[in-house]
Amino acid sequence: MKDPLNCTLGDQLIPESSNSEYLGIILDSDLNWADNVKYTVKKAWNARHFIMRILKKGNSSNIRLAYTTLVLPILEYGAACWDPYRVGQIHALDRVQKKATKFAHHTNKSNWETLSQRRKISCICAVFKAYSGERAWKAIGDRLQRPNYLSRVYHERKIRKRTYIGKYSFLSTSRIIRLWNRLPAEILGNFPCKPNAFR
Repeated sequence: MKDPLNCTLGDQLIPESSNSEYLGIILDSDLNWADNVKYTVKKAWNARHFIMRILKKGNSSNIRLAYTTLVLPILEYGAACWDPYRVGQIHALDRVQKKATKFAHHTNKSNWETLSQRRKISCICAVFKAYSGERAWKAIGDRLQRPNYLSRVYHERKIRKRTYIGKYSFLSTSRIIRLWNRLPAEILGNFPCKPNAFR
């Protein structure tokens, strides 16, 4: 009797896998970002150690430039799609930046934005792209709906919290939509959104 979990292609058995890499992002079968975070952190540590070896006597501005050029893109690649919510995963990512900050300023305090803040901005920008109907985001934008309620803080571009956009989409979580809905109306008023973005 064949195992129903395994598939065959001709005579070749296709092995079952708990995760898959797509465009540099590791997707787990249970939508946990543990493997992707682990891979990202390891790659970012290697890049940070490279900077430390090269810029041992560099000033803080050069170190920051090297960090934002070589390490930060690794930590933020595809951040609009994956946003870890577990404390351990968030700390593992933040630890890379904290070490870079200490190396640059010889202190744990700096005015650098946290990675969590930057991921939040990436997610809000992604919602805006979907809302404004950009070509790559049109499939998601077509599913956005107006809320069926009125609230004390209201703006015309609010999105229904329970909008189902797709099982594997970051926008299917109410957390990101809640961030969008809480933005001040004067900020959203400056966005060149299409008037027919909602269906």
